Amino acid sequence: MKTWMLASALALATMAGAATGQSAPQDTSGLRKVGAEVLFWSQEKRDANFPHMEKIFPGHVVKAGGKVRALPAGKPLPFSDAELDAFIASQNIAGLIVLQDGKIRLERYARGYGREGRWTSFSVAKSFTSTLVGAAIKDGYIKSVDEPVTKYIPELAGSGYDGVTIAQLLTMTSGVKWNEDYTDAKSDVARMFLEPVPAGRTPPSIT
Repeated sequence: MKTWMLASALALATMAGAATGQSAPQDTSGLRKVGAEVLFWSQEKRDANFPHMEKIFPGHVVKAGGKVRALPAGKPLPFSDAELDAFIASQNIAGLIVLQDGKIRLERYARGYGREGRWTSFSVAKSFTSTLVGAAIKDGYIKSVDEPVTKYIPELAGSGYDGVTIAQLLTMTSGVKWNEDYTDAKSDVARMFLEPVPAGRTPPSIT
């Protein structure tokens, strides 16, 4: 486990230019445009593209480890099939799973999906990131979540994240100004993709 890999994951939202893995502006402008458009896709486009985003964006294949721990079944939650079906339909859910103490207490799928179905994770990655930070602390790569993020990503010094702790990033309480209105094409989250940002800099609108 590498500290820099974990620390970089913490600052992913501020390092939009690095997300594509390409450095030349002429190579990333098209990807930035598509990245901004993704935020405003219709449900039809989401259904068509979210299961295979690697066809749109470059990425890396991470192979599964050799030690895979199966999750055993736990005591089923007391919900009737009718209740679950109504909730899944009303929320347009494709998959639902509830874990408690390492055991599966509820697992249901809909809309043609199953255990092997694929869907882009987006903010689900936050949970994995926080888990990895915990592992990094246990292994001694990170001393504490109370440390400033600039200790591990010095390029953020002088930006809106200067003085922000790892814990504040993990809990999304950094205090950095940020407009994440997905109905506004001029919001910060949309501009993050559209406007090129020099390495080590955060978009002007959020500093």
